[in-house]
Amino acid sequence: MLRSQFEEDLLNLHNQFYEMGMMVSSAIHKSVKAYVKHDKQLAKEVIAYDDHINELEISLEKRSFEMIALQQPVTTDLRNIITVMKASSDLERMGDHAVSIAKSTIRVKGQQRIAEVEKEISDMSDYVKKMVDNVLVAYVKTDQKDARMIAQMDEKVNKYYNDIYYMTIDSMKENPETVISGTEYLYVAQYLERIGDYVTNICEWIVYLATGKITELGSSQEPKRE
Repeated sequence: MLRSQFEEDLLNLHNQFYEMGMMVSSAIHKSVKAYVKHDKQLAKEVIAYDDHINELEISLEKRSFEMIALQQPVTTDLRNIITVMKASSDLERMGDHAVSIAKSTIRVKGQQRIAEVEKEISDMSDYVKKMVDNVLVAYVKTDQKDARMIAQMDEKVNKYYNDIYYMTIDSMKENPETVISGTEYLYVAQYLERIGDYVTNICEWIVYLATGKITELGSSQEPKRE
């Protein structure tokens, strides 16, 4: 009886994590869409919605602690709970970065924009969102092979950041009127790059869940000229 109760609680925990992940994925998508389309209303929705994501993380953490205290799980079961707690904390931070992008949207007034950089930011965000959605599936399946592949996708996120960084700096040099919007582009690209890093963290937790080993995947990088 106790065992099946524990398994049910664990399943609920994983389902809640997945639901939280889908909310974060949606927040990232909406925040960048709001940013590129200058849609302040949509940006405000992302900011308001963040409370739900935070509540879900607190609820997950509370439930995890209860399961550890009441059922004193060992080995694989404990690993399962620790993974949910750590990975949901990464998700929550990803949600915070989506909020930061939404706040950028509200800050940008009628400044001169740089269309090709916005296109690149939009593409980068689609790619990051794909990473987020893929990592949620890998998590549910405890698929460490997929997790390792998803972590490697982060290299392309770093390349996007690199390209956006130099396109923006070059535009700002050519046309000083783009300095204010350009600065925001750099922030937005940085938030997306950080989200990619958090996805990589979750990949590491999936590998931990599958193997019991903490493994470092992916790499963060500074912008550099190709």
